[in-house]
Amino acid sequence: MKKILIVDCESQYTKLIAKCVRNLNEYCEIIHHSKFTYDLEDIYGIIFSGSWQSVTAKDSADIQWDKITSVPTLAICYSSQHLARHFHGDILRDTGNSEYGKTEIIITGDNPIWRDIPETINVWMSHNDTIELQENVIAHSSSGVAAFAFHNHTGLLFHPEVYHTECGSKIINNFLDICGCKYTWTASNYITDTVSQIRETVGDEQVIMAISGGVDSSVAATLIHRAIGNQLHCVFIDTGLMRENEASEVMNCYKDIQLNVSLYNQSNEFFEGLNGVTDPEEKRRIIGGLFIQGFTKFSENLTGIKWLGQGTIYPDVIESSSGARKIKSHHNVGGLPSDLPYKLIEPLKFLFKDEVRRIGLELGIPENIINRHPFPGPGLAIRIIGSITPERVRILQQADHIYTQTLRRYDLYDKIWQAGAILLPIKTVGVMGDCRTYEFTLALRAVTSVDGMTASVYPIPHNILCEISGKIINTVKGINRVTYDISSKPPATIEWE
Repeated sequence: MKKILIVDCESQYTKLIAKCVRNLNEYCEIIHHSKFTYDLEDIYGIIFSGSWQSVTAKDSADIQWDKITSVPTLAICYSSQHLARHFHGDILRDTGNSEYGKTEIIITGDNPIWRDIPETINVWMSHNDTIELQENVIAHSSSGVAAFAFHNHTGLLFHPEVYHTECGSKIINNFLDICGCKYTWTASNYITDTVSQIRETVGDEQVIMAISGGVDSSVAATLIHRAIGNQLHCVFIDTGLMRENEASEVMNCYKDIQLNVSLYNQSNEFFEGLNGVTDPEEKRRIIGGLFIQGFTKFSENLTGIKWLGQGTIYPDVIESSSGARKIKSHHNVGGLPSDLPYKLIEPLKFLFKDEVRRIGLELGIPENIINRHPFPGPGLAIRIIGSITPERVRILQQADHIYTQTLRRYDLYDKIWQAGAILLPIKTVGVMGDCRTYEFTLALRAVTSVDGMTASVYPIPHNILCEISGKIINTVKGINRVTYDISSKPPATIEWE
């Protein structure tokens, strides 16, 4: 598939570039600058991101512009400075001309990147280094160069991908026009192409897949089933780490989409494998390995299983990427064993959560599945901070059930992107019935988001929080204190582990 390539030079805004391109119905992929091979086959054009680094630093990300001549490129912030230096411009540091936040720029050059853009716009700047360039400048601010163009290379010192830049999406749209994009990235086309690709890749071989009742695995399984039908064998593995009554609810919901799903109880193995384990990365690795063991045991009575289907989505891949920027392993990415006995099929691997939901609706999956809050593959194992025991799971299941049911009763559940309770390894002193207690602390988490890459705290009304807290403390044996997490992502992640 021909695409726009986004080269990540380690910018906090790289994912926003991808979202903007995809919202314009064009397919794109992100690749880290260290893995960019300058292979331009099936590439419409390339967008280079900004960076936390300075071009003047010795270890800054390098771009070999001489190797990129056959496709248009758009260089943003850091990358524009790197491009300007390639064309004999000077990069000046600590000149007093730093620009942060809203900045007015004046367009001075006739360039297709400015089609239907006003002569003066407010853009979002975030840089300390400035560009000194004598020619090919196509926009400037009061501090100097704001944009320039050489041949098929365009440099923008500002960030068109952020919400605060006026006409930012239109500027990126203009770049896609320059690239000759076809704008065929739609839910309907994605389904058609993906089903065809799965059918061709898998052939007459068999696929096994674990599904959880969540939107990711449900959409992935439906796509695979549409491609190969009864060659797909789904299993719901009861890890013992699910929410209260989840196993029965999940099995019932899959009757609506006519998937062949078997229930396999593996809770004893999970509790045994996680006994005494407190490190979250180790939990994820163990859970990934136990899932594979469960597949292997489940598939003993099946023949010809060659593939493992997964509901991996793009944020899982990005956050699990190796190297210094790795955030955490997702059990279905970083937690899989190196000697995996199956080939992987991951039809959602390059989709964000909101895109998965659009695909699901197009497939006709019921809204009660599509709008279900995301739930981590490792389940409550990463919502219990510290060691995992059946008793701690019981405590968290009961508390989480009270929390989510109260949100539903007040019609808040569908307004929140993800809500969950976290059991902390902290015991505090309380008083109940005139007696001293020393029991666990529970944290509540509720956020709004579009794709899971960023998230804001949902402002649950104070009186409802008090009601939830009171009911949990009064009815769940083992908890005597409830707190509310008001951290955004970034800097925090949505899950605590």
